[in-house]
Amino acid sequence: MPNSGGPILELRGVSKEFELPGRRVEALRDANLRVGKGEFVCLIGASGCGKSTLLRIVAGFETTTRGRALLSGVPISGPGPERGMVFQDYGLFPWLTVRRNIAFGPISRQRPKEEVERTVDRFLGLVGLARFADAYPHQLSGGMKQRVAIARVLANDAKIVLMDEPFGALDAMTREHLQDELLEIWQRTGLTVVFVTHSIEEAVFLADRIVVMSPGPGRIESEVTVPLSRPRDVVAPDFNEIRRQLALKLHSHQSRKAA
Repeated sequence: MPNSGGPILELRGVSKEFELPGRRVEALRDANLRVGKGEFVCLIGASGCGKSTLLRIVAGFETTTRGRALLSGVPISGPGPERGMVFQDYGLFPWLTVRRNIAFGPISRQRPKEEVERTVDRFLGLVGLARFADAYPHQLSGGMKQRVAIARVLANDAKIVLMDEPFGALDAMTREHLQDELLEIWQRTGLTVVFVTHSIEEAVFLADRIVVMSPGPGRIESEVTVPLSRPRDVVAPDFNEIRRQLALKLHSHQSRKAA
């Protein structure tokens, strides 16, 4: 659970515009968000509402047009190892083994060999892939690849994990299994997680707090705290009441957009 101190991540009036041939597109408008250390926050909203753009600004892959993105009070000026990003397509190096993929960050940061080995062994164990340390990505299932991607971020000493629909391409059973594993890793490590999803059920199952974004240009319309204890029962009445409220919010966005 998050601590009671100041936010580890803060967005203040963040807007983002892109120049396209013959036109200018406003992806985000005046987004304000505070995320506490150790908090699990999910972003939901219709396609094109700026969720991924917001995540890329936090990761340092995009700059703001207006406003400020701050990490522990310091402006974000580019990518950094304290912010790890996990994508839907895994992003693994196909020519490296599982072990070497996880070791890539620590090696790039010139950590001592013994430290790299200890770090890799720790996170191989954490994600349950010690038996597959010498396998290559093409020899793994989709769920296993995603676990390697998570381990690689953690081994790089990330304090915040940014996840852009990481389970969206997986079958339902694998997705549910990885949701459980992610929560276990989060609870054991004290990480801060910002997680983008299209699935309302996934957001209610995972998050301490759900941030609802409205479409075109993307704005943070509301936030919903999830007061349910874990593990959560997806068929329980209180779970489905929160899901129903969020579905109504998103449906109203679609109706306004269509109008």
